[in-house]
Amino acid sequence: MLLIVGLSETRIKEAAAVAGIGSDAGLIVSEGTSAKTFEEVVEAAGDIPLGVFVKGMREKEIDELVSLGCDFVVFDIWDSATILGKKEVGKFLVIEPSLDQGLVRAINSFEVDGVLIDGADSVISVERLLVSRRLVELLEEPVIIKLPSLVTKEELTSLWRGGVDGVVSASTQSTEALGELKKMLSGLPKRTRDTRTAAGIVLPRHRGDMVDEEDEQEEESRS
Repeated sequence: MLLIVGLSETRIKEAAAVAGIGSDAGLIVSEGTSAKTFEEVVEAAGDIPLGVFVKGMREKEIDELVSLGCDFVVFDIWDSATILGKKEVGKFLVIEPSLDQGLVRAINSFEVDGVLIDGADSVISVERLLVSRRLVELLEEPVIIKLPSLVTKEELTSLWRGGVDGVVSASTQSTEALGELKKMLSGLPKRTRDTRTAAGIVLPRHRGDMVDEEDEQEEESRS
């Protein structure tokens, strides 16, 4: 199960912890992230993939973040459909657990890298597990879920066995708590084959692609 660390604008200096604990990505969950803020996060986080929650942003603002190294964007169903056509950045769609099942199935026709189930429950309840399992069965794309501030290994195991591919930590968690969360995720049991038919989740890494292209150009010029 992948760990995506939630970051807020008030905790930019702690973005270095995203790489330090061995997390798989960072996601700025604050709305209206500025270009300056994102540049600071990129510098602090190092080489790990970084995403931004772009709810309500204009296309020009999103393009600016992408040009600065944004690897993936997270958006909801109310944002402009123009974002679906952006090939240069990964895309994750946020949905509410209560979204109509017909609309959930329709997501499979979109070119997105995954789906993030929203919600801010204080615990991983049985209802939460049932809802996430239902959505996993309806979706062909990898599924990510937002975690409460406190979570147990038993709850993570239930999510994992239910087909959830990744989690987004609460943006208020300390570096120590994130380290413990990573340990719990690393210790999850193997999945049975019939738990999830999807191949799994791969986080987009467009900054890495840009570096590779620059290296290729340098090699060509040398030859």
